Amino acid sequence: MNAEQFPELCVTDQRRADRRKRQIPVAMERRSGKDRREKGERRRQIDPTTCEREYTDDEIQFMKAMDQYKRNNRRPFPTWSEVLEVLTALGYRKVADATVLPGLPSSTTLEQKA
Repeated sequence: MNAEQFPELCVTDQRRADRRKRQIPVAMERRSGKDRREKGERRRQIDPTTCEREYTDDEIQFMKAMDQYKRNNRRPFPTWSEVLEVLTALGYRKVADATVLPGLPSSTTLEQKA
């Protein structure tokens, strides 16, 4: 099949080809140079809004486990059941009675709230 036989099927966008041939100056070249990120460099997985504090080893282990779970299962927003599964896989078990939850009045426990 050639363009002479079926001209209505051979529509090309000449603007794109013309644009690529022109040398248009840009304010800042972002594709190369010293400001470009190295190929092997990865962005931090920790939320930058909470980077003001130092994380404990347990917190880092939990964040890494949750990140790995989300990547492996393609679940950007896991359910609370899935979060509990990750915690259980890390070895966490309920071994004590409930205490006051953070942010609640000092006399309110989880069982009283339910």
